[in-house]
Amino acid sequence: MKKTLVSAALAVTMLAGPAMAELTFTALSYRTGPYAANGIPFADGYIDYINLMNERDGGIGGEKANLIECETGYNTEKGVECYESTKGSGALIYQPLSTGITYQLIPKATADNIPVHSMGYGRTSAKNGSVFNWIFNYPANYWDGASIAVKHVLDQEGGDLKGKKIALVYHNSAYGKEPIRTLEELSKKHGYELTLLPVDHPGQEQKSQWLQIRRERPDYVLMWGWGVMNQVAIQEAANIRFPMDKFIGIWWSGSENDVLPAGDAANGYKALTFHNLGDDYPIYADIKKHLIETGKASGAGDMLGTALYNRGLYAGMLAVEAAKTAQAIHGTANITPAQMRDGMEALEMTEAKMAALGMPNFGPEFKVSCENHGGNGFGAVAQWDAGAKEWSLITEYFQSDQEVLAPLVAEDSAAFAAENNIEPGCK
Repeated sequence: MKKTLVSAALAVTMLAGPAMAELTFTALSYRTGPYAANGIPFADGYIDYINLMNERDGGIGGEKANLIECETGYNTEKGVECYESTKGSGALIYQPLSTGITYQLIPKATADNIPVHSMGYGRTSAKNGSVFNWIFNYPANYWDGASIAVKHVLDQEGGDLKGKKIALVYHNSAYGKEPIRTLEELSKKHGYELTLLPVDHPGQEQKSQWLQIRRERPDYVLMWGWGVMNQVAIQEAANIRFPMDKFIGIWWSGSENDVLPAGDAANGYKALTFHNLGDDYPIYADIKKHLIETGKASGAGDMLGTALYNRGLYAGMLAVEAAKTAQAIHGTANITPAQMRDGMEALEMTEAKMAALGMPNFGPEFKVSCENHGGNGFGAVAQWDAGAKEWSLITEYFQSDQEVLAPLVAEDSAAFAAENNIEPGCK
């Protein structure tokens, strides 16, 4: 079915399958507003994967899938409104695609017994499933990202960061502030000096931050940005001739939208990722055959293989595999949100499984459990080739520093449990 984009913030679009479909998925997307350029390809990838299940496989485990898309504009209040207006639909899972929205949905979804997957974003300590029973953030979180960035810098510097300077340029929001605690802990361990440089929404004004960087000359700059903030930061870095191979963004600062505006000046810029890049995967032949050529794709088909389309596709795959796992556990194809939660908690992604899905080496192997809703904390580093206009992985997937992160997750989740009178335990 063709999707119709509507302007009302709370409009709901029904996709992929008949109105009476049994398995309902939701996408809290943003195709409008200052972050639309990044929200659109993710939403298209996610929706296309769900649609592909219907068009190619006849559904999931024999049940047709139904998808409800609700426009948030990356606005927390609208995101909560979207949740409240759709939660009665039988939705199996929510993908908020916003740390701010995720924070607001944690108590709501928990009370409503509906699982939330904040893939690579949201509250990091939700990795502790014994406290956050209904919240999942596999395969990696922001603290993993901070550690993976520092590990990469360590590798570049021969294992010694004593006396080095690292600056963090971050979106001045809950999202941007997430890595600070981890970077501070890692600075104690490795001896680097950390400078924090917040950038206010939407991020178009960064002159003072980059003047400070030019003055203080940090050895590396890390970035937690989103939308236009990334484009501006990369251009400002180029303006002061900061070396791009020492400028590393989190996975939300590593799309084509971020680097193309700077042209050749963006060459060598790096970004973290927890999935692979490009379109050289068998699944893309199926997407073209069943969705693009039949006019049933979510978008125009021009985003395939881009970083954020791949991320949405990956999120869709993980949602479907969790649903399949739930169906196997409970012996029924028509699963409930509570049963979907069980499938997410028992999810195991192996290379053999990804290859069988037409997505070989698309993401790291990981296993979820009650105690661990966040996966194993593996990520990789990608680098932009301005000449070829493409991202490519320059490392294998490698693990974050769990010796530092595990105590932080335990401490933060324990504090949350105490504040909210939660008795930790498994469902």
